[in-house]
Amino acid sequence: MIRLLIVDDQRLVRAGLRMLCESTQDLEVVGEASNGVEAVRLAAELSPDLILMDLRMPGLDGIEATRQIVRSWPQAKVLVLTTFDDDDHLYPALAAGAAGFLVKDTAPTDLLSAIHRIVDGDMLFSPALLRRLVDRALDGGPQSAGDVEAALTAREQEVLVLVGDGLSNQEIADRLHLGVTTVKTHIANLMDKTGCDNRVRLAVYSHKRG
Repeated sequence: MIRLLIVDDQRLVRAGLRMLCESTQDLEVVGEASNGVEAVRLAAELSPDLILMDLRMPGLDGIEATRQIVRSWPQAKVLVLTTFDDDDHLYPALAAGAAGFLVKDTAPTDLLSAIHRIVDGDMLFSPALLRRLVDRALDGGPQSAGDVEAALTAREQEVLVLVGDGLSNQEIADRLHLGVTTVKTHIANLMDKTGCDNRVRLAVYSHKRG
């Protein structure tokens, strides 16, 4: 059972998200918060597996709440769910430690899929946001391409391409006929060899190398 904390200042939005999540047998909403202060407190009290986090809220906003939660509990998974997809919200949310960023018009099935993927260790962003990350790239990129290419095995290169295509660990495993644990090992090796410290940077690197 995946334990969820819903954070949004609109009661109707919280009710809709609760109804959607609890329609799935393996999701349980263990708490709701209407602002960042409540979110930080409930995260400490309830230890949810994933927090659905709004950004614009009175008092402590979602970005600062995410920063405080991830700083205190590094294992915390925060999925930002917001109306605002501009750079002024996207990049601060990434810097705060969010594991995913979706807009509120995301299809319900895509949101449920994102919850499962993030709990499984993926980082997830809507396609438009991922394209923006690729176009802008992130600061502090990987080491020189020549050194990296020489260090990658053929299998690691295959995994790298699929990470760049946005596939989850399970989808990569199915495509390459591997175990999920093996895929995770390849991704860890790729991060080490490329100097990318998270999955988004690795996807950006994959696109930049063509």
